[in-house]
Amino acid sequence: MASCFFLLKQFEDVNIYLNSIKAYMYNDDDFNWNHGISLAQTGNFKAAEEALLLVQNEKYKAEYCYISWLARCYISNGQPRNAWELYLKMDTSNESFNLLQLIANDCYRMGQFLYAAKAFDVLERLDPDPEYWEGKRGACVGVFQQVVAGKQQREDLRDVLAMVRNTSNPQVEYMVRIIKKWCNENGVKIG
Repeated sequence: MASCFFLLKQFEDVNIYLNSIKAYMYNDDDFNWNHGISLAQTGNFKAAEEALLLVQNEKYKAEYCYISWLARCYISNGQPRNAWELYLKMDTSNESFNLLQLIANDCYRMGQFLYAAKAFDVLERLDPDPEYWEGKRGACVGVFQQVVAGKQQREDLRDVLAMVRNTSNPQVEYMVRIIKKWCNENGVKIG
């Protein structure tokens, strides 16, 4: 029955069935894979992360579907660095490009601007699409705002400045000037 509901994309119902047999299927990779994805589809990212991390089969763990869902769980659970590490372990491919897009957009949406900026920076270097610059610019400004508000480490501004300077856009100098001015006024050494 759970398989039928899974195919129908009725994940709340899938979770009811899978939760009822969870105690008996703890070490079953197929079960943990399906349960993790179903939990993530319903927004229960903490439990989804736990289920996906129970998967032991290296073949499953190397599949883009698994990696992307685990990355989404990490981001939704406030662990963008873990999602970034998943990307860094991948070989360059269409799948790694897709994972970068997922990290960039999900981190931006969740207000995890430093890792959004890092992902948009790599995307912009791979593809000069103006949307990647706009995403990177917005994420870098987001990091700056978080630093000013005391919610992000001041040292992260070094990374932001380096990423912004990677772009040949007329807006770069204005952004650099504003960030440097704030750093000077607030005793932040940026090198």
